[in-house]
Amino acid sequence: MDRADPPADDRPIGMFDSGFGGLTVARAVIDLLPNEHIIYVGDTGRYPYGSKPQAEVASHARQIARHLIDEYDAKVIVVACNTAASAVDLAAELPVPVIGVIEPGARALVKATRSGAVGVIGTVGTVGSGSYQRAVAEAASRLAVETPTGQPATVEVDLTCAACPGFVEFVERGVTAGDEITVLAERLLAPVVEAAVDTLLLGCTHYPYLARVIGEVMGREVVLVSSADETAFALSRLLADRGLARTGTTPGWHRFLSSGDVEWFRALGRRLLGPELTTAEPITFH
Repeated sequence: MDRADPPADDRPIGMFDSGFGGLTVARAVIDLLPNEHIIYVGDTGRYPYGSKPQAEVASHARQIARHLIDEYDAKVIVVACNTAASAVDLAAELPVPVIGVIEPGARALVKATRSGAVGVIGTVGTVGSGSYQRAVAEAASRLAVETPTGQPATVEVDLTCAACPGFVEFVERGVTAGDEITVLAERLLAPVVEAAVDTLLLGCTHYPYLARVIGEVMGREVVLVSSADETAFALSRLLADRGLARTGTTPGWHRFLSSGDVEWFRALGRRLLGPELTTAEPITFH
């Protein structure tokens, strides 16, 4: 007798970020997994996270994740915020699976490099936590390549990290181009430019919205890596492996909540995400 397929799991995927950046991950998940329900929390009432103490960011992350599980029965939590993922290991604390953006991004970075000279840019909190330094080292040790002798060898990488304070605030204001952001990018990206990296990981989910400016400063030969698509692929594998996928052909629904100005979140969020963000709902944290 053939084994029956697992029943569809109609519970939603819970996602959160300090604001709008995680919408890059939401976009990738919606495109890859159109049948899945999604509840996204943008904590715009308490953003930005990047300059806050790690303990405070960890507290916010725990509060939002617990709320998504307790109030909406989320079957998995996607931490669509590099700073939050760096501040706390929610996978060790929550009763549901947790997907972050750091490990998928690090793997993609190591796979993409040609010379081994790679860079990561992120918030002060993310870079200072050392999370990407550890994740890139682990990814390099796991991603073996075939040597001329036929023996596997560890990928050698030389990592340069740079904090980019101010980038998030520009995105949150809806400013993604212009002289002001270009001048700031030239100053903040100087360390990775000087390191002659051939691949640069955008280690903050807000940064893909600045990809054109970042690409112009880095040069055409530098590959920009966003963790959004890799996170969506990791989520897809997890749902399949754990029997948590919502099967069938009916499109999933998407709900967006903001702890700040709801109308601002709806208007800017729709510009950044697309037509799926038609309305936003208020959410309050104490």
